[in-house]
This record gives sequence, C-alpha cells and structure tokens, in this order.
Amino acid sequence: MYDTAIYIGRFQPVHQGHVALLRHALAQARQVVVVLGSAWQARSAKNPFSWQERAEMLRQALPAADHARVQFVPVRDYYNEARWVANVRQEVAARIPAGARIALVGHFKDASSSYLRSFPGWELLDVARQGAIDATTIRDAYFGAGRGAVLGALAPLAEQMPSTTLALLHRFAQSSDYSPLQREWEMLRQYRAAWASAPYAPVFVTVDALLRCQDQVLLIRRGHAPGIGQLALPGGFLEPRDTLWQSCLRELAEETCCNLPEESLRAALRQVAVFDHPDRSQRGRTITHTHYFDLGTQALPAVQAGDDAAHAQWHPISQLAALEAEFFEDHFHMLDHFLGLTSA
Repeated sequence: MYDTAIYIGRFQPVHQGHVALLRHALAQARQVVVVLGSAWQARSAKNPFSWQERAEMLRQALPAADHARVQFVPVRDYYNEARWVANVRQEVAARIPAGARIALVGHFKDASSSYLRSFPGWELLDVARQGAIDATTIRDAYFGAGRGAVLGALAPLAEQMPSTTLALLHRFAQSSDYSPLQREWEMLRQYRAAWASAPYAPVFVTVDALLRCQDQVLLIRRGHAPGIGQLALPGGFLEPRDTLWQSCLRELAEETCCNLPEESLRAALRQVAVFDHPDRSQRGRTITHTHYFDLGTQALPAVQAGDDAAHAQWHPISQLAALEAEFFEDHFHMLDHFLGLTSA
C-alpha cells in the first residue's frame, strides 16, 4: 500500500476510463492527489471546462466515502516540460508528508503520455487502457452536433461516461459558453480539412510582437475564431515574401495601428524567442517567433484596433497575472517568459 498515488490528466471531459484509473489509484494508496492540467486556460474547443468543473466531475463519479481521500491540484501547462514537472512536484510536496511512498498512476496512450517518465522517485504504475473511449471522441461528438442535437449525439457514448458527466454536458450545452465553442470547433475542423490532402502534416510559422512601454504591454482582443474575444499579442502568419522581421512589423501595424518608425522598433528590440511546443496551438503544429520590444519611458504610442483585432489596448504589467484565464492559447506563457509573471 502506497501513502499517496498521483494521477495526472486534463479530463476534458471525465469518462469511465478516467474513473477506472482513479479507482485503481484509490485501491493502491491511502490518498490520491489528482493533478488537473490546463488550469487557468481560457475556454476553448480543446479545453472547454474549468479545472473546478473537472474536479467536480471526478468527485461526483466517486462514492461519497472516498471523497475525503482525494485532493485536486490545478497546474498550468507552461508549455515547458522542465518547468511543468518542477511545478507538479512542488504542488504535490506541499500536500504530502516528507518520506511518503508515492506511486504515479497512468496509461501510455500515445506520445502525449511521455510525461509519465518525467518523475523519477515516484514508482510508475502503468495501467492497461480502461475502456475504448477517449475525451477527444466525446468532444467531437459534443461540438459536432450543435446545441439542439447534443442529446442524440451523446446517446451512443452515454455508457462511456458517468451519469454526472453526462448531466454536466447537457447543462453546459444550454449555457452561453457552448455556442462560441461549437463555432470554434467547426472552424478548426474545416481548417484541418483544408490541409488533409497534403503529403505531410503542415508546420505553420507565425510572428508575435510584445511591445512594452512605461511598464505596460500592448495587447489585442481577437476578433475571429479561434479564441474570439481573448487576449493576445499582436501577430499572425508569416507572409510568403516577408522575413520574420517584416511580418512582425506588418502585423503590429495592421492589428494595432501602432505605426512606429522601423528604426525606433529596431532600437527597442531586446530579444527574439521561439515558442515551438507541439501542443501550443489547436490549429496544428505552429512555431512562433516573438519579438520583445521595450520603448522605455517614452510616451505611450496611440493605438487602435485594426485587421483581425477587435480591440487594442495598453495593459499594466502588474495586472497581467490576474488576467491569465483570458489569454489565447499560450500567449500568457509567452509574456511570462519575458516578464516573469509567475513564481514557479
């Protein structure tokens, strides 16, 4: 018997395979710490449910007698495995006594399960796949149906989910959050279909501009799916005849109408960083090059939304951490890379 079993997942949403692994963890240890990934991400077709909603799905799927033996720990994705692993270890250590015998419960589903090998010192309990369903299949049925057809679309999958998960999905489909996510799912489906006949999966190249001035940064609200209404850095796809530098300046001007002279921006450039995590974008493998500019204490340049942006505004750096759940994809973590917004 282990002192603590660790179970890591996104649970978007919870299905019977998740519940079976959680019950296995409970059978092997006195307590279980469930690490909920993708915490504080803005809602998206891939991450539609908050960490609190997912914790409640798991809790409701268990007998009441087991509730006190399970702790739920939300963690950021970070899009940096070393940082993520360190954060998971830190959060777990804060909840268990020193010297506890720890087991890590999981299943090697595919390449995305490689994190299970990242915790030496925790004994890995590799459990066979539980059931034939996965969360992606459920989300595709859920959002592919549309609000009026959710009941019928989920009916063939109903036995693969706890009744409490099914009830939450039905309630969520009636909320104001469902329709925007359904439209985003459809947009992404069409986006991927456009490249389905390519001989190799495409790799997209994008640019982003982090413009800092007077300890504020320039952000937009996205005007189109995916991530409509979410905060983001000004940026976009590399044009065929542009250099990275040219595309960065063009996107900054088009989306924010911030028409600073090129020589001023070149003098303000402090760093260019590449963000290439395979899961950073729902649109497919997307590698971005973020240009960090610091204008110092000069007057804030006037800005106005244009092109794909619905809104453009300067935001104090001191307020960004409180806005984490409003950011598109990994843009909060790009800001964190340059500005040190999180402590972990």
